Amino acid sequence: MKTTLRLVAPLAGAILALGTGAALAQDIAVSADVAESGVLPIANTLDYAPFEYLDADGNPTGIVIELATAAAAAMGVDLDIQRTPFPSMIPGLAAGRFNVAWETFSATPERLEQVDFVMWLKAGVVASTLPDMVGEFKGDTPLCGKSVGVSAGSVADFLVEKLTEECAAAGLDPVEGSVFNNSTDIVNAVLSGRIDARLDDATASSFFETESGGRLVVLPTLYEVAPLGMAIAKDDPETAEMMRTALAALFADGTYEAVLDKYGMGLYAIQEPYFVGSMDDLRED
Repeated sequence: MKTTLRLVAPLAGAILALGTGAALAQDIAVSADVAESGVLPIANTLDYAPFEYLDADGNPTGIVIELATAAAAAMGVDLDIQRTPFPSMIPGLAAGRFNVAWETFSATPERLEQVDFVMWLKAGVVASTLPDMVGEFKGDTPLCGKSVGVSAGSVADFLVEKLTEECAAAGLDPVEGSVFNNSTDIVNAVLSGRIDARLDDATASSFFETESGGRLVVLPTLYEVAPLGMAIAKDDPETAEMMRTALAALFADGTYEAVLDKYGMGLYAIQEPYFVGSMDDLRED
C-alpha cells in the first residue's frame, strides 16, 4: 500500500532555519516535471528512525524528511512523500512509478543494473562504551584487548575476527567477542560492566547515544565504511542532477550539517553529494 503525504512551505521554512543560511533555488537544476507540477515527489518508508518515521502526532519527521523538505523549499516547490515499502522501491523506480526513492541505500552491482544513486551519507560499524571508559580506547587499534558485544550474524559479528587478526599483527591482545541475540542485551551488558563495549551499526549507535542521554558514548573510529544514498530511476540524468544540486545547496548553506547534528549523526557526513552510476564511481568519503 502506498500513502501520500504533502509537506508544504511553512514546515519547510522552519527546517531551513536550522542551517546557517538559505539554499537558493537558482543553484538547483530543477527538472522540467518538478518545475511544472510545483511538487517534488519522493518514495520513502517512514519507518526507519532516525532517518524517517512518524512522530507522536503522526507527522513525518527524521533526517531524510527534514532534508527533503528543505530541498523542496529551496526549489520553491512542495514535498510529496509517497510512503512505499522498502522492497518495492527499486522495482518501483525501474517500472517508472516514481523517480526518486530517498532512503539510505548502499550501492551494489545488482542494484546499479536497475537504478543510479546520489550519495549523501556514509555509515559503518562503531563501538560504544561507558563515558568513563572512553579514555581506555586508544590508538589505531582501540579494540585490541577489549571485550565487545555483537549481534549474532551481523556485520559487527564478522568484523571481530578481522579486528583480532589486526591485533595479532600488531602484537596486541585479541578482541574478545561475545555474541548476543538482541541489541538490548548488549546494551545492558555494557551498562552493567560485563563487557567493555558494544559493536554495532554506526547510525543506530549514534541515535541511541542521543536518545539515551549519553549513557553510552560512540567512539570515533568507523569500521567498514560504506557510502549511502538515494536511488534515482536509471538513465534519468535530469532528476539525478536536480537531487545532487539540491543537496549541494543544503551542504553549502549549513542545513545538511545542522540536520545531521540534531540527530547525533554528524560523524557520518560526507564532503559533498555525488552521482553513482557504476561501482567505479564510489568514494571512500
